[in-house]
Amino acid sequence: MTDLRVKLCGVELKNPVIPASGTFGFGREFDEIYDISLLGAVATKGLTLLPRLGNAVPRIAESRGVILNAVGLQNPGVEAFIEKDLSWLRSKTRVVANVAGSTLSDYEKICARLDGLVDFLELNISCPNVKCGGMAFGIRPEDVKEVTHVAKEAIRKTPLMVKLSPNVESISRNARAAEEGGADCISLVNTFTGMAVDIERRRPILANNTGGVSGAGILPIALRMVYEVAHAVSLPVVGMGGITCAEDAVAFLMAGATAVQVGTANFTNTRACPEIIEGLAEWCDRHGVREVSELTGTLKMN
Repeated sequence: MTDLRVKLCGVELKNPVIPASGTFGFGREFDEIYDISLLGAVATKGLTLLPRLGNAVPRIAESRGVILNAVGLQNPGVEAFIEKDLSWLRSKTRVVANVAGSTLSDYEKICARLDGLVDFLELNISCPNVKCGGMAFGIRPEDVKEVTHVAKEAIRKTPLMVKLSPNVESISRNARAAEEGGADCISLVNTFTGMAVDIERRRPILANNTGGVSGAGILPIALRMVYEVAHAVSLPVVGMGGITCAEDAVAFLMAGATAVQVGTANFTNTRACPEIIEGLAEWCDRHGVREVSELTGTLKMN
């Protein structure tokens, strides 16, 4: 049997499969469908210092091979998460707390509050459907470096993962900026900015007009970006973007990812993550892979 364990920033995960932020809540609903202790970790929905109601509806739309979302970081706030969900979630699996803010001070405070309470802090500087704040920090390399530095200075115990926006001039340059700022790990890609149109109404479907594009249709672009970043920095990389099956996960690992996050697939198949874990073990067994970590970075370019 293949050993599916991987180490990410020195933290051991039982397997490399992690539900992506914003697609899994805090895990309780999915735990009614399957035991989420099967997962390598859970990335929480984006957390802010204070509760957020999110954007107006409609805020989800379908298109060919993708979905668009403009939820707008609806969440109960970090204190409610700590009080109601954190202990339960930690009893199940590793916790990746996705954190967001509108100012540098927001990021500093929320990272300091969660330091030592979770297994990873995932710095969300790349949300494309919030009208101000986090997205601005994810565009220019100098801003990526600054917000990463501020967050890193606020923590002492928890590894810092920086989640990159694909809506930039150079994903590799921004990854290097995060590394220079003190990141321990890079995760990518967040959603692409897009639009869906109701041609009968001659209006965008989303109340926010634009939203984040995710789903199987973005996989080739995300895979290319993960490969580029894995070869641009010396940090471990968590890859995501359109993963729906074990073979997709294998491709991201080969491209340089240590672990993967699965997002939109959780909407279309609530058992996507355990099926990917099972399929990953079967693929490795068939191909004589003794440890899944052996796959990372083994892609051979033509």
